[in-house]
Amino acid sequence: MARELLLLRHAKSDWDSDAPSDIERPLAKRGRRDAPRIGEWLYREGLVPGLILSSPAERARKTALKVCKGLDYDKRDIRWEPAIYEAELGHLLQVLAAHAQAPASVLLVGHNPGLETLLRHLTDGELDEPKDGKLLPTAALARLEMPDDWRVLEPGCAILLALLRPKALK
Repeated sequence: MARELLLLRHAKSDWDSDAPSDIERPLAKRGRRDAPRIGEWLYREGLVPGLILSSPAERARKTALKVCKGLDYDKRDIRWEPAIYEAELGHLLQVLAAHAQAPASVLLVGHNPGLETLLRHLTDGELDEPKDGKLLPTAALARLEMPDDWRVLEPGCAILLALLRPKALK
């Protein structure tokens, strides 16, 4: 049985906030609006993940919590993974390998450029690059069909099923 990985870049953050550090940067108004829409869309499509893994950075944390509300997913079941914050490809692959026995569907909430690099790796670059050059803008969701075993994820091992941007949900 094929497994699914949902990659969600955190929603729009507030660059003008007075957060003392990058990890504490909050969501902007647009981010607070877009994140629940993604959760509601996932719910309507029957794509409720069995596991949510999220960066603990404030903007990713709030995104995950707002998505959970739209999904009717218990927020206490989110696994906060510090390795996702500012992660490069190798670290993200390690996070996925550590969840090799996870449920059939996993949502990973994280950051660029790591998520875009992971998406390109998993699809071996077989993507239609958008004209604006932003493969995963804020609150964008990639849905991937994955192999059963996540311990070793070779380039091109996944199939991109959908790439959703929040603008498409308006």
